[in-house]
Amino acid sequence: MAGRLPRVIVVALMAATACSPGGGPAESSAGASDRARPSTTAAPTAVPTAVPTVTPAPTPTVAPTPTPTVAPTPTPAPVSVRGQVVSALDGGPLAGTTVSAAGVVAVTGDDGRFELADIGAADAVSASRPAWETTTVELPDTAAPLVIELDPFVVRALRVSSYVAADPDEYADLLELVDETVVNALVFDTKDETDRVLYETDVELAHEIGSVDPMYDPADLLAEARSRDLYTITRIVTFEDATWARGVPGAALGGGWVDAARRANWDYPLDLAVEACELGFDEIQFDYIRFPAGRLSARTIAAVPATEAERVAAISGFLAEARSRLHDRGCGVSAAIFGIVMSSETDERLGQTPEAVSAVVDAVSPMVYPSHYSPGWLGYADPNDHPGPVVAHALDTGSVRMAPGSLLRPWLQGFYYNGAQVQAQIAEAEARGAGWIIWNASGSYARSWLPPA
Repeated sequence: MAGRLPRVIVVALMAATACSPGGGPAESSAGASDRARPSTTAAPTAVPTAVPTVTPAPTPTVAPTPTPTVAPTPTPAPVSVRGQVVSALDGGPLAGTTVSAAGVVAVTGDDGRFELADIGAADAVSASRPAWETTTVELPDTAAPLVIELDPFVVRALRVSSYVAADPDEYADLLELVDETVVNALVFDTKDETDRVLYETDVELAHEIGSVDPMYDPADLLAEARSRDLYTITRIVTFEDATWARGVPGAALGGGWVDAARRANWDYPLDLAVEACELGFDEIQFDYIRFPAGRLSARTIAAVPATEAERVAAISGFLAEARSRLHDRGCGVSAAIFGIVMSSETDERLGQTPEAVSAVVDAVSPMVYPSHYSPGWLGYADPNDHPGPVVAHALDTGSVRMAPGSLLRPWLQGFYYNGAQVQAQIAEAEARGAGWIIWNASGSYARSWLPPA
């Protein structure tokens, strides 16, 4: 752009030329001297063009992206469940039942009632009791008390004699018979009528008095029974024990019997029972859980508690203590009692009544052998010839005297009889929803005695 005047200066010069002489309309009547005089008017000062102030555009404010608010997961309100466990047989309350949900455990009282507090998100409650079927129920939608009905485990058993238990071939034959029949349980002896403890026990008193005579290993026999899903019971002969009576000063009652009323005498059979439970038996049955009978009772009458109440208290007290020790370990408790007391108005000087015994055990097993009833019983010249009616009468008269929640499971006669006679007894027990156990001293059973599987 060199050599070029700025536009503002050029404009000024053009304005001056327009006023010069001979310029036409700008000319006036003034004299020549006026036209010759040079103009003294200065060129106008150029006004620089203003540079506009550029205001920077404001940076837009970007609103921060809000962090979504995550609502906390609501903690379920604590849930409590209360209710009652009852027998499906008669609706009676079942004391000593373990009830659980979500790791919270309660045990029912004498009235069968329970409460589970703060069980969180549990959706079911489980109830279990020795000798009964475990039951699980869904939680109700309401706060109404929950009623749980338990069904009894109906035992159909054979007694395994020590001779069969000691012989693998004999035991295998027995198990084969069991596989073909309705039998679902076995009863083993761990301490029998000979005073012997039939396995290698850790109970010291058994060794001190010389009663240990190992004939079999319970672990082996129980494993085979368990593989067939069989319920297992052990029978412990309790207060008839001449070896014990002689071996421990002050223990004897007389005639080879130990005094059941003396609490110091309870520990030996209870120690054996606890050990049997820990070995794996499902249930412990106490046999000879009584004072002596017949002539022996008369000879020892001075030592036997004088009143029925005292005798009954001694026997039921022992059984209650057994239940307290064994239930905590998961084992049931049963008692074998004389069949006659199911129909008798007294304890027959034995300390046994259905009312008292059933109140403290899970199952009562009266020995209702027809051969044990005297001529004329129920009008029969020989009750042994009428197995069905004799068993039926014993069960009917005794069942109404049982405490709620106790099971009736008779010992049935497996000697002197043919298949029809044995099955006549079984039929009466089955008709009443009772379980049963067949006694045979040698442990020999015929296939014809038993209903098929």
